[in-house]
Amino acid sequence: MLWIAIHLPLLSLESFAATLSLDAAAQPLALIDAQAILAVNAPARALGVKPGFKRATALALAPQLTLGLADLVRDAQALTAVAHAALAFTPMVVIQPDDPPHTVLLEVQASLRYFGGLPALQLRLKDALAPLGHRLHIVSASTPLGAALLARVQPDLDCADQAATNRALARAPVWLLGPGRAHWEALQGMGLHTIDDLKRVPRDGLARRFGPVVLDELDRATGARPDPREPVTLPPTFDSRLELFARADTTEQLMHGAAVLLARLVAWLSAQHAFVRRFTLVMEHEKRSRHDAPGSGITTLEVALAEPSRDSAHLLVLLRERLSQLQLPAPTLDLRLHAEDIARRAAPNTELFPTPAAEHEGLTRLIERLQARLGREQVQRLVPVRDHRPEHATAWRTADAQMRPARPRATEQATSHEGANAAHLVRPVWLLQKPEPLPERDVAGERGLWCEGQPLLLLSGPERIESGWWDFEAVARDYYIAQLPGGALVWIFRERVPAAGANLSWFLQGRFG
Repeated sequence: MLWIAIHLPLLSLESFAATLSLDAAAQPLALIDAQAILAVNAPARALGVKPGFKRATALALAPQLTLGLADLVRDAQALTAVAHAALAFTPMVVIQPDDPPHTVLLEVQASLRYFGGLPALQLRLKDALAPLGHRLHIVSASTPLGAALLARVQPDLDCADQAATNRALARAPVWLLGPGRAHWEALQGMGLHTIDDLKRVPRDGLARRFGPVVLDELDRATGARPDPREPVTLPPTFDSRLELFARADTTEQLMHGAAVLLARLVAWLSAQHAFVRRFTLVMEHEKRSRHDAPGSGITTLEVALAEPSRDSAHLLVLLRERLSQLQLPAPTLDLRLHAEDIARRAAPNTELFPTPAAEHEGLTRLIERLQARLGREQVQRLVPVRDHRPEHATAWRTADAQMRPARPRATEQATSHEGANAAHLVRPVWLLQKPEPLPERDVAGERGLWCEGQPLLLLSGPERIESGWWDFEAVARDYYIAQLPGGALVWIFRERVPAAGANLSWFLQGRFG
């Protein structure tokens, strides 16, 4: 077997930084527990703050230091997202039960061929984990515990077999083992600094002095004893919460926290090769008064997609558009993302050249974004209606992003002006909102039609339309295609029964593009 260990050395600090805005996360940060510093970021370390310092000492060195409380629940949610992202590569994903747990294990022997070998798999794994924003130690070894132990001290190491794993473990410090941390001073006094030193000591003596646990861990790490693991299982629905460190007053502050939750959603979707149709962002606001009714400080924003997706950039765009239109009653303190309406289907293939499917996907995303910004009813499209009358042959309907656009008819794209080809131009693309009357003039003893001060030449027709008697808007017309001297084609008609008192019976209906 081959195991990959993903160790997150700064998980607690990074999960805390996710609750801050981007500007605040770049400032000196530190985590505290029981008035002692647990972890610091690089800006805080540059000011002299180190883990183990007292809170007062750290603030004396860096008064601008932002302090956050360690939170095991917050860390567990962040680590769970890493495990979900790993499930896209193998079904055997395990969270190492350390104290605290900061390591995820993957058994990848059966996945190597599919992903093109270990280096290619590790590269894709890093790309999948990048949106979660964690520093990673990725190590491969032949045993799960061996990989987990080595990942704590090695940022990047590959052990192809058991012999390579045992060689790497022999050089590892003895405090990596659980009993080694508990009895560190005693082991130091005995001159036992590495795991190799521990293996040279008689086993019976080790068991009597430090208990059988040290031998159990040593054997499982080196492969001398089986180490069965229980894989992570996916929850049927996605639900993740993020408590913001400071209240969010603007859309940008909300979007930073929402981006963290959406990255976790994408990891959950990728684990089951699914796409989300609909998700809900729940925002809990600061209470204005202690007399506020329960639930009055909560805003729920639902985002529905026309086409299922797990593209985090696309989901962020839609959420940003919806949030920009929302008036929040008070600053936001807590975010929760919920999703259960998903679709399972094959991922789209990578395409060398554009295809109708790819063009439709671009149109779908455009319509989704416009609907998110303007409202669903404000984005409309023109649809055909079964009516011979041109002014009733189309209607505006709410745009449906899932409907594939119809291909334009070749007859509407003709460019020849000769009569034989022009006869195929049945309907123009551009119709006037109201038909314009056309005058008739006598020129050189001949009577003809004029449009825009130019004579018209009739090319084809008539096309007779008699319809509308059922809705009291009856028409009786003869339609012709005519040509202007410059070559432009127009669509005109003559009333077969002119209106009472009307002198003109010819009208311009539309133009061919």
